[in-house]
Amino acid sequence: MKMRSTGLMSTAKIGYIVMSAVFCVAGLAFIIRPDISAAFLGYLLGAAMVVFGAIKIIGYCSKDLYRLAFQYDLEFGIILIVIGAIILLKPFDALNLIFIATGIATLADSLFKVRIARDAKNFGISTWWVILAFAILAGLIGIILVIRPLESAKILTVILGISMLFDGALNLCVAISTVKIIKNQYPDVIEAEFYETEADNK
Repeated sequence: MKMRSTGLMSTAKIGYIVMSAVFCVAGLAFIIRPDISAAFLGYLLGAAMVVFGAIKIIGYCSKDLYRLAFQYDLEFGIILIVIGAIILLKPFDALNLIFIATGIATLADSLFKVRIARDAKNFGISTWWVILAFAILAGLIGIILVIRPLESAKILTVILGISMLFDGALNLCVAISTVKIIKNQYPDVIEAEFYETEADNK
């Protein structure tokens, strides 16, 4: 029986880890330098969302062993690509849009990850509580970005950086702990060939 190719799974896992690290580094940069220009912020964040959205869709199509990390990524990948594209189209005057859109995306991702943490617990994955903790923290920061109780752009940029840092750490934890790739993985549907014999026609 032909084994399933692990190319998509490896691409999705590596992409998840790389983009999660990018979000963490960018988040730290925004925390340290909150006076960054709105245009640069928009281009960077919009491009990162589009790329990460594409990786999430690849992950959904890869059908990894546990089916935990990528199970909701078709919908969320599309959402990220749409939000990222909108930000890229309006990078100069979209500061409020960046905060709100990132808050909504972070909040949605955290809700998906809460369900993944529950499923990971049922699978017996010991780090499920780490996923849950990061999901809750990211969700709370996402809510703050959406409601924007403060009007200071610098403070909101710091909060945005914290949001990206937590969300990057959340996705990194999910990718490392729940995406399992084995080389000898069989396909979900066993393909078989049937031949009609003379005895069957009698």
